[in-house]
Amino acid sequence: MTAGKLTMTEENSKKNVREFYNQVGWKQIDASLYQNAQFEDLRPVSKEYIHRCHMRVNKHLSPEGRFLLDAGSGPVQYPEYLTYSENYHARVCMDISIVALQEARVRLGDHGRYVVGDIAHLPFKDDAFDGIVSLHTIHHVPMEDKLPAYEELYRTLTPGNSMVIVNGWTKAPLMTRLSPFMDFMKRFRGWWLRKIKNQQLKNRGGENHAETMSEAPDEAAPKSPAGTYVQKLTAAWLTQALEDRMDYEILVWRSVSVRFLRSVIYPDWGGRFWLKVLFLLEELFPRLLGCIGQYPLVVVNKPVSGQ
Repeated sequence: MTAGKLTMTEENSKKNVREFYNQVGWKQIDASLYQNAQFEDLRPVSKEYIHRCHMRVNKHLSPEGRFLLDAGSGPVQYPEYLTYSENYHARVCMDISIVALQEARVRLGDHGRYVVGDIAHLPFKDDAFDGIVSLHTIHHVPMEDKLPAYEELYRTLTPGNSMVIVNGWTKAPLMTRLSPFMDFMKRFRGWWLRKIKNQQLKNRGGENHAETMSEAPDEAAPKSPAGTYVQKLTAAWLTQALEDRMDYEILVWRSVSVRFLRSVIYPDWGGRFWLKVLFLLEELFPRLLGCIGQYPLVVVNKPVSGQ
């Protein structure tokens, strides 16, 4: 597939994404975190659940190979992301942001190869990679480039291997149904904490207890800052687009949104326990929760020629 002339919409959206991540998204806010981390729930109560979701990718990749492509790599910002290529000869980090690649080099060093590129027009030959991952990237390209992005990734995958693509759904059915519950829990949490605080003021004690209640309900999950371009998909669109084009399966990466986690999950309300239950449900019903939950994990297998 050769790159055609970009439309004005494509040029503008890609320019916006590039500028945002060069100037804002991959700006470090401390020694280990980037500004973009605000879109994740990094509280200790959610740490184990987030870790286990990140590690799901490994189950669907070849455990070893020559080259693994990380399409839209960013800075490879979470430790779990490094495990995807640990048994590969090298990890090819491709991103539209030069800042992302500079930060990725800090983490990967000589194990990485660094390429500025566009996921819908990959600068690689056919059958080049023994494994491919693309995390939270295709939702940044215009609608007319989404299917070409899948086709380009498929083209560069070695026959007999798999690629894993993670993005979010637009208005995931599960999250739409749970939205009133999230709003209620957020208000209830606020009322409950105010009640505890007032009681402590009356008793003139309980400072240590107050510390265990300190995680106040967060505001709704932050929206994309000005300058980013995000256009997500539905399960129906993806199913229709990929049907008869490639062998794919929609599974669950994570069924709930950051807004859900911040509204409902708290350490003093058994948050870690409920996330263990949620993860178990995702393992039992990966296809259902992949289609109705917030973040699908799309596994595409490329058969050996003749099969």
